[in-house]
Amino acid sequence: MAQQVQPVFILAEGTQRSTGRNAQRNNIMAAKMVAETVRTTLGPKGMDKMIVDSMGEITVTNDGVTILEEMQIEHPAAKMIVEVAKTQEKEVGDGTTTAVVLAGELLKQAEDLLEKEVHPTVLARGYRLAAEKAQEILKEIAEDIHLTDKDLLRKIAVTAMTGKGAEAAKDKLSAIAVDAIVRVMDKVDARLEIDTDNIKIEKKVGGGIEESELITGIILDKERVHPAMPKLVHNAKIALLDTAIEIKDTETDAKIQITDPSQMQAFLDSEERMLRSMVDKIIASGATVVFCQKAIDDYAQHLLAKKSILACRRIKKSDVEKLSRATGATIISSLDDLSDKELGHAGSVEEKKVGDEELTYVTGCKNPKAVTILIRGGTDHVIDEIKRAMSDAIGDLAAAIKLGSVVAGGGSTEVELSKRLRDYSTKLSGREQLAVTAFANALEIIPRTLAENAGLDPIDLLTELKAAHDKDKKWFGVDVFTGKVVDSWKAGVIEPLKIKVQAIQSASEVAIMILRIDDVIAGGPRDAGKGMPPGHSPEGME
Repeated sequence: MAQQVQPVFILAEGTQRSTGRNAQRNNIMAAKMVAETVRTTLGPKGMDKMIVDSMGEITVTNDGVTILEEMQIEHPAAKMIVEVAKTQEKEVGDGTTTAVVLAGELLKQAEDLLEKEVHPTVLARGYRLAAEKAQEILKEIAEDIHLTDKDLLRKIAVTAMTGKGAEAAKDKLSAIAVDAIVRVMDKVDARLEIDTDNIKIEKKVGGGIEESELITGIILDKERVHPAMPKLVHNAKIALLDTAIEIKDTETDAKIQITDPSQMQAFLDSEERMLRSMVDKIIASGATVVFCQKAIDDYAQHLLAKKSILACRRIKKSDVEKLSRATGATIISSLDDLSDKELGHAGSVEEKKVGDEELTYVTGCKNPKAVTILIRGGTDHVIDEIKRAMSDAIGDLAAAIKLGSVVAGGGSTEVELSKRLRDYSTKLSGREQLAVTAFANALEIIPRTLAENAGLDPIDLLTELKAAHDKDKKWFGVDVFTGKVVDSWKAGVIEPLKIKVQAIQSASEVAIMILRIDDVIAGGPRDAGKGMPPGHSPEGME
């Protein structure tokens, strides 16, 4: 009689495992589904998504990364695709949908080759070669951009905003974005540095989109601390304080013993003297406006109001730093250090009522290195989407200026890349040639999607596009408004080179990583399998 072999258990009860082609199929399927979700939002004629969370909060957007973050995706491979969108958002601020759609299509093309018994490592090597070659081609075909060419910068901003609910006022909004970027730009060792954090985007419901404006300074969602303070201060001298104008509490529990009423009065008088001394230091510096990061005591407020000094308290650290950049003021941590040299300057500081809120405008700064864009719109959902469009435009402009290179949109860059990658694949001898061709085919998903989202025939348009590119018309792309193939550069559809570089890099890297996975082990609950008698097999693990 044959000896019965005792089964060996290596995984806890409740663990799920899929291996080989099964694991690859599941992962590719999940990635494709994520790409398919955002695909309909691509381009000027892309549709929007409405996402309602568990609390009933509504988000209406066609911004790829916003959609994917709000969806709360759980599948591990799908989460990897979401990371592509997040990276794209962090690096450039735009092109998230492009990156995700491209990653999904790379995996779809790879699936066909996997069915033909092409090994995943061969595919991965081919994709890596194609991605490197694509970066070379991109640098070769890109056009230079100069800061003096304001018209080209405006076209980049318009391209970023088109299809994002901002079309109604895209000319005004693009002019605001260009002006904001130029103002916050810094030259460091002959290199241009742009910190987009220095552009504060403030949104207020009310009015129309075209009432949005650029403030050459900062808007604070704070009001003056005392009604007797002036509402408007011209030629303001601004003090920025990172210290409270109040008597500090002792660090340890302390008792003060008072035996008669005169001692109590003396104690109160000494507190008043200390507060008066603090306010006197502010007055002596010549400051007419005080922005304090911490609290301001009621008595100090009264004293400042008597001297017609406008003061705001509990201002966010990030806003105080922006005020410093905009007005040239030094942030002071001790009132003893405050003098007229540390003060900043602004043409005016004014408290205004916008909608039902009081805001403080710090404007007319001579050479502001921090500015504010005030977005207006009819509803919260409208201004949220306009804010996302403005963030995309600012990200695109910053990426274009930093790298100094741009390409045309409308799918023209992808068709040119696809054509040149096919030429490159013919020079390869191994099976990698198949992977490079698959990569070239995948790039065509961008013009195809643009056409489909506009209700056009993708096959006819792709055929026309390829014919144009074969005649060396490298910037020919899809005009979704006329349904024709046009020179996208002349049509003013311009995108920063960095969008394409980053999208191809991220999409190819995640596609390669997913292709190399042949075993998915999903752990069960932590206490599963504990206390089981020997010889009892967890289900499915024999």
